[in-house]
Amino acid sequence: MREYLVPAQDVLKECGADEEQGLGVGRAAELLEQNGPNRLKEAEKDPLWKRFFQQMADPMVIMLIIAAVISALTGIVQGEADFADVIIIMFVVVLNSVLGVVQEAKSEEALAALQEMAAATSKVVRDGKVVSVPSSELVVGDIVILEAGDSVPADCRILESASMKIEEAALTGESVPATKHAEVISLEEGADDVPLGDRKNMCYMGSTVVFGRGRAVVVACGMDTEMGKIADALAQAEEGQTPLQVKLDELSRALTILVVAISAIVFLTGFVKHGLGFISDLGLVLNTFMIAVSLAVAAIPEGLVAVVTIVLSMGVTKMSEKNAIIRKLSAVETLGCTQIICSDKTGTLTQNKMTVVEHATEDLTAHVRTMALASDAKWDDAEGVATGEPTEAALVADAAKEGYTTTKLAQSRPRVGEAPFDSGRKMMSVVVRDHDGYEQHTKGGPDVVLARCTRYMSEDGVVPMTDELRRQVMDQNKAMADRALRVMASARRDWGKEMPESFEPGFLEQDLTFVGLSGMIDPVRPEVKAAIEEAHSAGIRVVMITGDHIDTAVAIARELGIIESREQAITGAELDRISDEDLADEVERFGVYARVQPEHKVRIVDAWKKKDKVVAMTGDGVNDAPSIKKADIGVGMGITGTDVTKNVADMVLADDNFATIINACEEGRRIYDNIRKCIQFLLSSNLAEVITVFVASLMGFTLLEPTHLLWINLITDSLPALAMATEGAEPNIMERQPRDSKDGIFSNGMGLDTIVQGTIISVLTLVAYFIGLATEGVSLADVVAGNGSGLEGMTMAFLTLSMVEMFHSLNMRSRRESVFTLKKQNFWLWGAFVVALLLTFVVIETPLSEAFDFAELDLVHYAISMGLAALIIPIVELEKAIMRRVDKAKA
Repeated sequence: MREYLVPAQDVLKECGADEEQGLGVGRAAELLEQNGPNRLKEAEKDPLWKRFFQQMADPMVIMLIIAAVISALTGIVQGEADFADVIIIMFVVVLNSVLGVVQEAKSEEALAALQEMAAATSKVVRDGKVVSVPSSELVVGDIVILEAGDSVPADCRILESASMKIEEAALTGESVPATKHAEVISLEEGADDVPLGDRKNMCYMGSTVVFGRGRAVVVACGMDTEMGKIADALAQAEEGQTPLQVKLDELSRALTILVVAISAIVFLTGFVKHGLGFISDLGLVLNTFMIAVSLAVAAIPEGLVAVVTIVLSMGVTKMSEKNAIIRKLSAVETLGCTQIICSDKTGTLTQNKMTVVEHATEDLTAHVRTMALASDAKWDDAEGVATGEPTEAALVADAAKEGYTTTKLAQSRPRVGEAPFDSGRKMMSVVVRDHDGYEQHTKGGPDVVLARCTRYMSEDGVVPMTDELRRQVMDQNKAMADRALRVMASARRDWGKEMPESFEPGFLEQDLTFVGLSGMIDPVRPEVKAAIEEAHSAGIRVVMITGDHIDTAVAIARELGIIESREQAITGAELDRISDEDLADEVERFGVYARVQPEHKVRIVDAWKKKDKVVAMTGDGVNDAPSIKKADIGVGMGITGTDVTKNVADMVLADDNFATIINACEEGRRIYDNIRKCIQFLLSSNLAEVITVFVASLMGFTLLEPTHLLWINLITDSLPALAMATEGAEPNIMERQPRDSKDGIFSNGMGLDTIVQGTIISVLTLVAYFIGLATEGVSLADVVAGNGSGLEGMTMAFLTLSMVEMFHSLNMRSRRESVFTLKKQNFWLWGAFVVALLLTFVVIETPLSEAFDFAELDLVHYAISMGLAALIIPIVELEKAIMRRVDKAKA
């Protein structure tokens, strides 16, 4: 059926839908089961076997496999076939690939969980009630409610349109939103069909409602939609790398170049030492090649990128548990260096729940009753809350406290007529019937209501209005307004036994009796003030942006500590009179922007960015999307935000709470800190391996074989690196200034720390080797000449290097603070330590030792190796103390 060519009722009949009742919940579930979810087809994932072998595509892994094959072939040719090295290398390669696949799967699961949490929802009619359901659960026949800011969740035939305009550029290429209606479209003479862009009674998945509202019936879901026709192209879109991941790739390339250069030096050294005979000696070439492979294994931190991805994914999942849904991994890094947070007031800094906090009346009962009667909000007796327009809901909730619920009032005083609220006259009046006759109840702005009052309700009854009473009312109004309260006035009029002749405002709203004033405010969220104080101590400036009156904005901002005086606030009208250049010069003056339009937000973001500041911007409406996209961190509202806003945001607040942004900034700093700790730990460890292997190769002996280094990288590198991802935030993390977004990975002395610590580890490893030679009773010259095995030295070097890296992982719980001052323990790290210790013991003390060419060690050897390994802690503690003094001197 071409739904746009037939009446809406025919479409409803074809879909088995009822416009008023919608689908039944049971029927919707049946259709969902039959036809599947309303989703576009995703790109097919590579099969498990392919992903496994992709892990082996790394150049370093290929080099290892080639080395294993050459070693095996050489052994066969020479009649000395010993496949222990080959088996160990292939076992480690396979195990590393398995771990890589598992790590990828965990990352995908974490991201999939986030996508599920951030999934779009739609308002549909089910069993006669409007409910919110995941868009993926829509089925053909669902009646969808569409409002400005909503993304159209499926292809739909429009049933009702109230000035609805839809942006369809993704499908039609038309930049101007299309005006929609519900009428049948006629085919032009000679035409076979209506172009998609001319189907004004249809709306399509992937388009966005930008104005008005409407109702529509779903006629196609998932791959049956127009958007489904281009699903393959969409599914092939890949997620870009984060800036950190780009830097890590650059680092890996640099390390690869370093490895090739060092390997070349090793071969050149062999050639210089042995002359032309080096080339003809296959065994010598193979041995030199294995040394080069050892250097490659030692230099490349194979698990670095995987570890960083997992750290990011774990952190993002943790953020989602705290109501901050991260939609882009790059946002995690940016959060750690956020300097400016431009925040909406209503609902983010405040509760978005207007509350009456003060009255000025001489008859409270009459006043609250009038306010409730002259409102369209409703009190829910079961839930104990008021629903409706926020101001009216506040007045209705206030009356309910006094026992006057809308249910009771509707029974005792049913409404018989009204003059609805109008922004021109700023009033609303209703006429109700009670047992004595008819009453009129009016509410509105104090000035306009008071102007229509000729009498005043006092403690002694109704008295004529006087100038003194007018001044008294206006003084009370000003006192409330000065405290940023929104003030509403109530008045009434008795009509006796006869109903008014007309319900026209001009006829009803005159000769009124003034009853009282109510002052209300959207209260500040109780946790926000502390969050702003924390932001300030962290070097993050908070800026309030609101459409409210400047007096209200200033009062709230001063209460929260955002500004100190009125001079730090500016209105949208004043902003219009300032050029972009002048705003960039003066932007630091202003902490509050009041009565602003969404387009002003873009100018504010631009002005701060010209100051080289990292800016976060919150928003909820369709028009907020440009500023959210422009900001370094776009923050959408999960509760009040539109789909458009959420889709362009980097982060969505599930609770619309400002405090959640600060928590996310802290979490972002913690995650970035932990990533840097992982990088420093892995690189210092690998640098130590490179130094020891290179020194040994230059001196002509084998300190560690490739299999030893692979084992160390797999066990004592990767396990603690992953455990570091769970490290809690350091105590002073929110007392530091935001890091510079331009800072590289090795900024703030991390490069020097890595070199120093890597050198220390290599020295401790070499010392262990030489002690092992001494206890074995052979000299280095004997080992070089081939007259001694040096296996005790090699075994002690392996044990020391393995354990020194584990002890060093404890150092890396903080880059600068002493580990002895950290109050909380990282039990995951201790677990990794114990597992590494046990596995190292197993590989030395079980039959596996023969495959690794290890010698048997006694208790003294273990004590010496563990003692040398433990030395890394006091040595690094001394280095940290020196660096703290250096940092303090710089500050």
